[in-house]
Amino acid sequence: MEIEEEGTKKKMDALKVFSASIKYLRDHMVSSCKSKFPEIEEEDILWILTVPAIWTDAAKQFMRMAAEQAGISSERLKIALEPEAASIYCKYLPMGNRGNTFEPGSKYMVIDAGGGTIDITVHEVQTNNSLKELYSANGGPWGGTNVDDALQSLLTDIFGKDVMQEFSKSQKMDQLDLFRDFEIKKKTVKPEFKKDEFITLRVPHSLSSLYSVLKGRDISSSVQSNDKYKAKLKWFGEKLRMEPGITKALFDKSCNQIVKHVQSILCENAMRDVGTILLVGWYAESLMLQKAIETNFNQLKVIPTPEAGLSVLKGSVIFGHEPDAISSRVSTYTYGIRTNVNFNPSEHPEKKKTLVNGIEKCKDIFNIHVRVGETMHVGEPTTSQTYVPQNPDQKTIGFTIFTSPCKNPKFTTDQGCRCVGYLRLYMPETSKDTEKEVDVQMTFSGTEIEVSAIDKITKKAVKTSVDFLH
Repeated sequence: MEIEEEGTKKKMDALKVFSASIKYLRDHMVSSCKSKFPEIEEEDILWILTVPAIWTDAAKQFMRMAAEQAGISSERLKIALEPEAASIYCKYLPMGNRGNTFEPGSKYMVIDAGGGTIDITVHEVQTNNSLKELYSANGGPWGGTNVDDALQSLLTDIFGKDVMQEFSKSQKMDQLDLFRDFEIKKKTVKPEFKKDEFITLRVPHSLSSLYSVLKGRDISSSVQSNDKYKAKLKWFGEKLRMEPGITKALFDKSCNQIVKHVQSILCENAMRDVGTILLVGWYAESLMLQKAIETNFNQLKVIPTPEAGLSVLKGSVIFGHEPDAISSRVSTYTYGIRTNVNFNPSEHPEKKKTLVNGIEKCKDIFNIHVRVGETMHVGEPTTSQTYVPQNPDQKTIGFTIFTSPCKNPKFTTDQGCRCVGYLRLYMPETSKDTEKEVDVQMTFSGTEIEVSAIDKITKKAVKTSVDFLH
């Protein structure tokens, strides 16, 4: 919950950093709207906050908290998953760009290639044109910043670790300018470069000066005399010219990881009917990434979407108008309630035995409501399960909610299980002949989860949103 500042290593509350960033964007947007439409009120605005699909539930909740702290009302805020938003945007592309990808029954993969993460989802178009998730959101940290890291390693190899560390510490703005320049160059790097077609990178004067001070020699002569890079790098003024082979190699690690992961998904039986791959996100504009996907998946139709870098942004606006565009998702966790059952010595370990009203019970049972990999219809509650209070005279009943990455967890103390919420229901007294019973069900509304408990006698209900942060 803290962020460490680069360079000084000082720490600051992460919520403050994120909320300040969101507040700046919020205030800028409100100001821009009011300058064009003076009569507009903040109550007229629905805010969509996008997050990578592979983020944990806790991370998504953290972003909602940051947005609320930035002054955005919870009732006027929706969380959108980035590959889903991009997928919705692609539905509205001209027919020439998307072909028959979005006809009912079609299955396609979305690769959302951002700066830090790669998000991958698989959707099937339903008869009402809504989208059903076939494969739970997945991916990894293989985005465009991996290419930046490769450049950083190359520069460290050329100039020395001590020079690059001092450059990062004392010339932070120049370092940012260097990588901003490279960000533009990344999109121009193409697989079919000619041998004499060098990529030119503008190097800040402060880096060459720093090199001279720390190394005691001129940076240009050092580059030219470097045996490892002598024929591959050239130095002109304040510019570093890189031979195509070196430049393209910067993309290898990132592209190879993405290709390997996509191959593992498409090998599964349920993915055999996938006919199209949609490339979205800023990094998807890279010709190197496009070529890697097209080459390795030439049996599929690969569509690099127009304005790929804006697809999530534009899709989020459409999602705000069409919140039912996603009809179902695949659960990334198993969800359940902690409960007790009658103790069975042949099935339960002795350490789990406890006495409740003189009856031997097994504690910490993980009573499953939704399994990992199970399809959940958005907005529709799961099948309810009935719980009976341990004591017929008790006036309240509490439910502790757990998640697990496993499909069939047995106990809430199993490895990977995590407590994510608590719910309490107050129950009135009843006649001794009437047994108290409570139905519990879960509703996956959009990207967040709501749990409700209903007293079967009084029909009184309580609800709570699962708290993934505490």
